[in-house]
Amino acid sequence: MKYAKKSLGQNYLIDLNIINKIVDLSKTFDKNILEIGPGKGALTDQILKNKPKSLILIEKDYLLYQELKKKYQNIRNVVIFNKDILKFNFENKIKDKTIIFGNLPYNISSQVLAKIIKFKKWPPKYSDLILMFQKELAEKIIGKFNTSKYGRLSILANYRLKLASKFDVSPNCFRPKPKVNSTVLYLKPIQKITYKIQDIKNLEKVTNILFSNKRKMINKNLKKIFNKKKLDLLKNFNLKLRPSDISPEKYYEITQLFEKNFLIFFYLLK
Repeated sequence: MKYAKKSLGQNYLIDLNIINKIVDLSKTFDKNILEIGPGKGALTDQILKNKPKSLILIEKDYLLYQELKKKYQNIRNVVIFNKDILKFNFENKIKDKTIIFGNLPYNISSQVLAKIIKFKKWPPKYSDLILMFQKELAEKIIGKFNTSKYGRLSILANYRLKLASKFDVSPNCFRPKPKVNSTVLYLKPIQKITYKIQDIKNLEKVTNILFSNKRKMINKNLKKIFNKKKLDLLKNFNLKLRPSDISPEKYYEITQLFEKNFLIFFYLLK
């Protein structure tokens, strides 16, 4: 039996009831499916029982990749990649209306989500995201304005996704057992976005700068984005607020102004 690698954040989901609950969140029959980090294929097996149109698996661990290749070698509609999800350009591998599943490694889960949110083409080809996160992170992703969980990740996620928390998963459902609870989120891309931002990476960078010191008023950090003359055009904003006191819509407006008039750092151009 292959043991989980701590370096890859591997915790194998073994509870069949939970696996079925995850698969049942979306209709997978005759659908295009992509699974991130299938591990030993526990979730994969249940997806295949529903006869999807196609199934793409992305597994970083080479030994697991070999096991999966052997396990599914006779199933024609399964394609397996031995790739690091953070380095792999899988956007162009996704087929229309793909459902993405993933029991994401805790140590890279926020990076994986950010990568999916920042797809170049929008609306994207995927129709649903059914992803499992450490519960604490899941709460930050869906964190509402004026709550303690609100922050950079929820602002970024809310810009392009509809967010819903479905259920928590106990450590007892995994081997090895993690020390924390997990949460399954159901996310759907927003087809028509109200606030037009040229490059979502600019929203990410604006929020990174303004949240670099959560307890200080935003006026100081805004000077890292806008010069003194351009700050006058932000007179409609309360510059004495802290980052957590600003609504997502205001962050979108700041980013729009930033893109339109105020690019002063060359590294923010990309």
